[in-house]
Amino acid sequence: VQLQASGGGLVQAGGSLRISCVFSGEFFSRRRMGWYRQQLGNERELLATITSRHTVDYRDSVRGRFRITRDNAKNTVYLQMNSLKPEDTAVYYCNDVLSNGEGTLPWGQGTQVTVSS
Repeated sequence: VQLQASGGGLVQAGGSLRISCVFSGEFFSRRRMGWYRQQLGNERELLATITSRHTVDYRDSVRGRFRITRDNAKNTVYLQMNSLKPEDTAVYYCNDVLSNGEGTLPWGQGTQVTVSS
């Protein structure tokens, strides 16, 4: 199983970016998928989740600015990020999410998002 995130880059504060994560494995459509990020010097944190039925949930710090979606036909999960802030700068990862918020699969490389002020 592999998780390949892409689409990161450098964006100005207030801007938008959409990142993607392709899941290579079985039963993607059945999995609750999530986006995490890890800021420099901090632990990885769960930002958003989407269930097999497309029910979504967000961390307070990104609710209203970020939107998680999925395309089961493409085994891909997306994160649309709007109104970006410098504090959103981090490496972003996706994973299959357990009920306790932990990722179940080996972490991929992630994609770097840098927001300039």
